[in-house]
Amino acid sequence: MNQIEIKTGVTQMDIPAIHHYLSHDSYWAQGISYDLVKASLEHSYCIGAFVGDRQIGFARLITDYHTFGWLADVFVLPEYRGKGISKKMMQHMTDEPWVAKLRRLMLNTKDAHTLYGSYGFKQLSNPTMLMEVYRPDVHQ
Repeated sequence: MNQIEIKTGVTQMDIPAIHHYLSHDSYWAQGISYDLVKASLEHSYCIGAFVGDRQIGFARLITDYHTFGWLADVFVLPEYRGKGISKKMMQHMTDEPWVAKLRRLMLNTKDAHTLYGSYGFKQLSNPTMLMEVYRPDVHQ
């Protein structure tokens, strides 16, 4: 799809469209507020896929830009899936010189292990070292 344009930076993103997808269509952020989405984007490296002015895909990397990054909120609208758009966004991100210097990149995924595996993501090398505080209802 040559008409797909990749843009970066929160000022380039269609925040209402991202909020709509996350709050209505994602399995991980149902009901999330607009203000929370906006604030989270303002503190992340944002990547968007666009056809003309319409945002059709999104990903954000929560990062300090030097040692660590957490990939989150990745989506492509259903009617555009299967056309390599998520690969185009991932390639754009991994081509950033500063991303190549991060010591660790992490993510959660329910169903895209093959996609992320092709960009170097693997099962945890030592899962006994990873801990979490999980509060699934904190934003409701």
